[in-house]
Amino acid sequence: MAVFRIAVIGGDGIGPEVIDQAIRAAESAARKFDGADLQWNRLPWSTAYYKKHGRMLPEDGWEQLKPHDAILFGAVGDPSVPDKITVHELLLPMRRKYDQYVNLRPAYLFAGVPCPLVGKKPGEIDMLVFRENTEGEYAPVGGNLYPGTEHEIAVQTGIFTRRGCERILRAAFETAKKRPRKKLTSITKSNAQVWGLGLWDDAFEAVRKDYPDVQSSSLLVDAAAMDFVRKPEAFDVVVASNLFGDILTDLSAAVTGSIGLASSANINPTRKFPSMFEPVHGSAPDIAGKGIECREQGTGRGEGAHA
Repeated sequence: MAVFRIAVIGGDGIGPEVIDQAIRAAESAARKFDGADLQWNRLPWSTAYYKKHGRMLPEDGWEQLKPHDAILFGAVGDPSVPDKITVHELLLPMRRKYDQYVNLRPAYLFAGVPCPLVGKKPGEIDMLVFRENTEGEYAPVGGNLYPGTEHEIAVQTGIFTRRGCERILRAAFETAKKRPRKKLTSITKSNAQVWGLGLWDDAFEAVRKDYPDVQSSSLLVDAAAMDFVRKPEAFDVVVASNLFGDILTDLSAAVTGSIGLASSANINPTRKFPSMFEPVHGSAPDIAGKGIECREQGTGRGEGAHA
């Protein structure tokens, strides 16, 4: 019997509640289909841990996580602590430190789930969004000059590398060629962000040549946002930068009925480091402990944002 050791970070708000149910589902599936032995290692890293210790995880926290086969992550965030601490000291560094460069977010319209779009049938919306997860617009590069004065300047730099663009594009193409529709859409905004997303477009044109059997095209992000609502059934595999992938997957979750049903895999394809699995919704502190599902309200980490 295969044995898998999984780190569990319940986090804040509804995080521990959701994770407890995820563990029940995983154990049931393992018994029924795989016969695998899932060993859960619960770690108390959360806003409460930060308030007690002044840090989101212990000094050797990253080394503690490394030996695991996977990480199951609930959510972090609480209105009492800025997201730049809870999110930027745990969630985002994890993705970069473990090179989880594939953020895979499926959006599927299940039977029995009300769709806000008229006339959509179960299974009619079925897309996989590949989001670049380690650089782009979320790279922690920037700073402030003259803070707190009328002359304050903020600089936030998006980082795009050919390696980073090509590897997420290639991962998306590899999946697209295995799906029945063999269709891929690359999301861009290079008409405005000519350098960073210009490189993205160049990488797309280079990689698509290796996949002639995949029907591929490029679409501006504003047009994509419109079509995610107007005709979501037109999409199959979608690949986007860190920021665009984040925003569009909130929209794809909404059109398939609920952000509370949306899942997110942060994958290191080499398996050099553990991959991390989480819900798309955040900590939703306003509904924690109430035993209700996370749908329209309180869906974000802390006070409404997730990453």
